[in-house]
Amino acid sequence: MHEFGVAAAVLDAVEARAAGRPVCALRLHVGALQRLDREVFDAAFAMVADGGVADGAALDVVEVAVVVRCRGCAATTTADALVVDCGACGAHDLDLLSGDDLVLESITLTETGQHSEQEVG
Repeated sequence: MHEFGVAAAVLDAVEARAAGRPVCALRLHVGALQRLDREVFDAAFAMVADGGVADGAALDVVEVAVVVRCRGCAATTTADALVVDCGACGAHDLDLLSGDDLVLESITLTETGQHSEQEVG
């Protein structure tokens, strides 16, 4: 259950950017290769955030597909899981372009009853 470790790391990043201000929402980009179980992650984040600046914050998780480029024919292949061969020529010499992402894209702060979105990156 690496979801608890991921939740704790995400919370650390959120707290650093929030600087003590309450957070009402956050957006993550998570690659398919992270194999994150959303139900477990949501519960883990709620547990680690309990009582802190992100307590009750809404999670928006954008799933990022696996994309590889073949070094032989330059074709790209997209999938929801690990790709071991080129979809065009069958070669195994591939470059991973996306799919192992874990990016905190933004947090939404609650300031005097209003929401203020802050891009992070």
